Amino acid sequence: MARARKKEIVELPRPGTGEAREHRQKLRDLNDSQVVEASLNGDARAFGDLVRRYDQRLLNFVYRTIGDRERGQDLVQETFVRVYRHLHRFDQSKKFSTWVYTIASNLAKNELRNRSRNPLVLFQTIIKNWDADHRPLEWEDTQYKPDDLYRKRHLRAKVEEAVKQLPEHHRIVFVLREMEGKTYDEIADITGCKLGTVKSRLNRARNNFAQIIAPMID
Repeated sequence: MARARKKEIVELPRPGTGEAREHRQKLRDLNDSQVVEASLNGDARAFGDLVRRYDQRLLNFVYRTIGDRERGQDLVQETFVRVYRHLHRFDQSKKFSTWVYTIASNLAKNELRNRSRNPLVLFQTIIKNWDADHRPLEWEDTQYKPDDLYRKRHLRAKVEEAVKQLPEHHRIVFVLREMEGKTYDEIADITGCKLGTVKSRLNRARNNFAQIIAPMID
C-alpha cells in the first residue's frame, strides 16, 4: 500500500565514527523493502543505500538498451529522482527491483522514441564494451588462451551489432532476459506486458537475432 511522506528526519551519527560505520552495515544487512521502510521513516542514509544497490545495475541495463553510456547515466539519475519523489507511493508488497527497473525502462523507451524523430540519431551505432557484471553472457575468462579470447571478443562484437538491429520492443525484452537475466514475470512487470506477450516477443526477438547474426559469423 502507498505510504505517507516521511514526517521527520532521523538524527544520523557523524561520518567516520564507529557508530556511522555500524549504521551503514545495518542498512546493508536489510532487504530492499526494509531499506525503503527505513527511508520513509526518516533515515536519510537509507535512500543512498538503495542508490548504491541499483546504480550500476540500472546503468548497465539502460546503456545496453540505448547504446549511449553518458546519456544512460543521465537517465539513471533521473530514475532515482523519480524514485525519491514517489517512494511514498511504492507498494511495499511488490518487489522494489521491479519498480525501479520499470521506471528506468520507461525512460529508456522514451529516449529511443525521441531519437526516432531524428533520422541522423536513429542510425547511430550502439556503443560497444558492455560490462560483464549482472548478466549471464560472459565473454572473458582468464583460463582461455589468447586465440580463444580473440574469438570470444569477435563474437561479442557481432552480438552487439546484431542486438542494435532489433526493433525497440524486441530489444528491450531481449536485453532484460539475455543480458540482465530477468525472469519472465519480472520482464512482464517491468514492461507492463502480459506474460504471454513477453514470451511471444522474446521468441520473435530470438528468431530475429538469430537471422541477423547468422551471416555475420559464417
